[in-house]
Amino acid sequence: MKILVICDMFPPAFGPRMGYLCKYMQKAGWEPVVITEQIYDQTFDFLRGDIPVTYINYYKATGKITKKLEWISVQILDLLFQYKDQKLVRIANQVLKEGGFSGILCSTYRTFPLPAAQKIAEKHHLPFIADLRDIIEQYASDEFMTHIFKSIPWLDKKITHFFKSRLLKRRNKVLQKADYITTISPWHVEILKLYNPATYLIYNGYDPELFFPQLIKSNQFIMVYTGRLISLATRDPRLLFQAVARLDKEGLISPLKFRLHWYMDQSSNDIISLLAEEFQISQYMNYFGYVSAAQIPLILNQSSILIQLANKMDKSGPKGIMTTKLFESLAVEKPLLCVRSDEAYLEATIKETNSGIAARTEEEVYQFILEQYRSWQEKGYTSAHVNKKTVELFSRKRQAEQFIALFTELEKKHLHE
Repeated sequence: MKILVICDMFPPAFGPRMGYLCKYMQKAGWEPVVITEQIYDQTFDFLRGDIPVTYINYYKATGKITKKLEWISVQILDLLFQYKDQKLVRIANQVLKEGGFSGILCSTYRTFPLPAAQKIAEKHHLPFIADLRDIIEQYASDEFMTHIFKSIPWLDKKITHFFKSRLLKRRNKVLQKADYITTISPWHVEILKLYNPATYLIYNGYDPELFFPQLIKSNQFIMVYTGRLISLATRDPRLLFQAVARLDKEGLISPLKFRLHWYMDQSSNDIISLLAEEFQISQYMNYFGYVSAAQIPLILNQSSILIQLANKMDKSGPKGIMTTKLFESLAVEKPLLCVRSDEAYLEATIKETNSGIAARTEEEVYQFILEQYRSWQEKGYTSAHVNKKTVELFSRKRQAEQFIALFTELEKKHLHE
């Protein structure tokens, strides 16, 4: 079957869910064709493959001031007139002239390009699946905004509220018309079922061809985090820092042998470095920028503990966030430290896979690190005795099989209509 995949980002940019899906759809004999926004990022360059992709460039300015003005103009045009969706519809109609398409899959973390995908599906009488990787409701505050307006604080708040309400209104209108909705955690399923009962859970995952355990000895005990911090309300490392400070004070660790490596953007590094100073553990920190996704498997396998930053899931906290790095961490079978525990789906998954601990207290973090540190001192490496059968359920290959099953079901329904 030939499927049109419409998404807000796709490799080489940061688009692992659709990138891996297309890879394994193609391996299964399916023909994905992609339309996406042009984003100048090479994080997933290795995942491009030979999938036919049409990239739409919405931003052409080069100067710092003109780029900012252009971004603001596009946001206003899009908010008022759905500018980005309308341009995508015109291009998609040209692509669909090739013929032979059996369905449309649209994946996004916010709203764009869901309205475009729904309009195209309706016009061409094609089955339509809406895939929500993240949703606005999951964040502790306004972290769903990729850019901050930075005008007057009270005006920023009003603009953000208006922006959020318009996005949700447009998104929910489309979701009601989708044949199926797919999303990434049980909490997301609960929320999205309010708009469409045909909502299904397809977790994020790991590529089994890239992520698998390797026992690599090291001369340092390295704790690793890869990804964004977003905010302390969403991802709070303070229990970890308290435990490291205690281990240092008790003389159980030293900077020569014990390191924390952070692979993050600069703003996240800034937050971590300030906290490290506050807890007087700066001497244990190493800061790195983002690296290519192709480098991540080796970085994970060379580590001693993998850090998953989170916070308690409640009304004022993050909700249902289960990132790709969680499943990639499970796949390499390294001890996983989730701090602070969400006391919900992350904690349950870590327990079910026997991959580590979702810590609720500083004492739990302290004891877990100390146990793994002593194991490393004895063997030169660490490993987690994970439940392999459970971990295998989160492979990208299985994820593709789930999407294929849904489209196959829709095809059968279409033939009987």
